Amino acid sequence: MSNIRITNCHVHLFHADHVPEDYPYWALKPFKNMPWLIKGLELGMTLIGQHPIADKLSRLYRFQQETQEGSQRAILDNVRQHYPSDTRFVVLPMELSAFGYGAPKVPLAAQHDELAELMRDPDVGASVIPFATLDPRADPQATEVWRAIDQLRFRGVKIYPRLGFAPTDPRLMTHLYPRMEELGLPLMTHCSRGGVQGRELSDHWADRYTEPDAYIPIMKAHPKLRICLAHFGGQRDWAAYVNPDQRSPFADEYRNNWQVRIREMICSGDYPGLWTDISYTLFHFEDYVPFLRLFLLGDEPEHERLRSRVLFGSDFYMTRQEKLSEKAVCFRLRNALGEEVFRQIAEENPARWLGEA
Repeated sequence: MSNIRITNCHVHLFHADHVPEDYPYWALKPFKNMPWLIKGLELGMTLIGQHPIADKLSRLYRFQQETQEGSQRAILDNVRQHYPSDTRFVVLPMELSAFGYGAPKVPLAAQHDELAELMRDPDVGASVIPFATLDPRADPQATEVWRAIDQLRFRGVKIYPRLGFAPTDPRLMTHLYPRMEELGLPLMTHCSRGGVQGRELSDHWADRYTEPDAYIPIMKAHPKLRICLAHFGGQRDWAAYVNPDQRSPFADEYRNNWQVRIREMICSGDYPGLWTDISYTLFHFEDYVPFLRLFLLGDEPEHERLRSRVLFGSDFYMTRQEKLSEKAVCFRLRNALGEEVFRQIAEENPARWLGEA
């Protein structure tokens, strides 16, 4: 294989101390504090022949163990073993103090500081590309974001509107996007119907805050701002696209498919700052990669345009809940797309999105 310096544009290193104790349910505290209970349930399901349930419990235990690592360095070490030694990782922290479950043990500023220490670590620092994050309800002036960027030298910003705020929130429109555009900083944002959701937020409003069209006002106001809509629409919308007869025709993902919409928006050329990544979604590899291959391979202008705006990302360690490992997905994807296209989405496109090329 040719030498490709991979940039994984979507990984997480936050751990249990960065998540409120009551999330997602207070009744799960015993399983968090005593993860061996999950192993006990797994054994019980195995003994009575419920092997699919046992397998899910096994993967849940693996995910739970990752959250209990206790340091971002430990989680980074776990993901690095799946990739070549020169791989870089865009690290996306989470701000979970204002979405309805109480405050986490470790505040966001300390999470940012620990990530900055990783960036300065002589052993692993070259592999870390840190992004800052915010919830405008917790930080209306974006003070912590700009501390992370101006003082800690972070490289971009991640937002997560599904927590309970619109991407066009006036506080973001005033204190975040204009200066990001001025400095040429990239924005990563969650764009999937799944994931973390505000406690008091209805599914309807969570989707309205998260859908691709929610970013059109931002892209019109800031056409040079490079925005990545993560997850290429998400698994529910890919499933509805791949198996339309298995979904209710009244389901929103059938009538308003985000995967299709992202492709339309990028291929239209009307939004020059729009990107997407394939994180988590492609861990259902056999179901979706044939479609991704057809979307990206080809000589038509729409193929070339989309190919130039797709980023490789995995969503580690959320993917610990899936059967395939990081290494397995990366190798399978490289084989399915071929060296030239894989190099484009894993090396060339990330460099352009990050403002390095």
